[in-house]
Amino acid sequence: MAKKQKVLVIVGPTSSGKSALAVALARRLDGEVISADSRQVYRGLDIGTGKITKREKRGIPHYLLDEVSPRRIFTADDFVRRGCVAIADISSRGKLPIVAGGTGFYIDALVGRILLPNVPPNKKLRAQLEEKPASQLFTLLKKKDPRRAKTIEPQHKRRLIRALEVVSALGKVPMIDLQNQSSFDPLWLGITLQSKVLERKIRMRLRERMRQGMVAEARRLHAGGLSYKRMEELGLEYRSLARLLQGTITRGQMIDELNRAISKYAIRQLRYWKRNKDIRWFMPSKTATIEKAVRVWLK
Repeated sequence: MAKKQKVLVIVGPTSSGKSALAVALARRLDGEVISADSRQVYRGLDIGTGKITKREKRGIPHYLLDEVSPRRIFTADDFVRRGCVAIADISSRGKLPIVAGGTGFYIDALVGRILLPNVPPNKKLRAQLEEKPASQLFTLLKKKDPRRAKTIEPQHKRRLIRALEVVSALGKVPMIDLQNQSSFDPLWLGITLQSKVLERKIRMRLRERMRQGMVAEARRLHAGGLSYKRMEELGLEYRSLARLLQGTITRGQMIDELNRAISKYAIRQLRYWKRNKDIRWFMPSKTATIEKAVRVWLK
């Protein structure tokens, strides 16, 4: 049997410190980082997504950032294909591939925990579902496939429509554990924080992004051709930013709305990862302990 490629995977909720830990470990263990974030793959979505900066990378190469225009749709299939290419490239040079991010569905698909459904688009069904609000689509998905509903952002209309499209074709979204068939040997590390600490970090991070010009970034994106409809489809920060720029909500309302939405998103992320019993959870400050665990695994 061929030896499986080792891949270090770092997961956890938004604002927990995944990117900083990935860089620290990459510097100590001769690794390179693959970002697993469904929004950071888009060019120009920098401040709103909290995308790692050149300075924060500290010279460590990063992959799957700024891959496509935000006017395009980037899917989990796209992520798996490009992620596999990145892992092969990194490992071919004797480096350690480090996958770090908060989009659990993407990571599970990449390392082989789940099987992505091969279901072609159903234009007629999509047109019907497009007429329904996201809240109704989410309720429908919870009824038809509650397991998939637990992994999806309730207001992300495009993903809800795709999930329902798959449910319609297959009966449910297959979430088959395929780890034994995967060509990768992942070590799962999870970053955990006390809920109050995480909420405080989320508020501080949002405040910092506002100071850096998150609203101006959204305005530039729209002026560059990104429609408000597409901006709302991108979810979370960009949904609220689109509403602000259209005058639907005030700046203060947007900040309150986002603090609540991001906190709920962090809870959903943790709920998703808690199902994976292979994850070893650490406080982000325990870098030395984490490094030791990784070195043992690498032997």
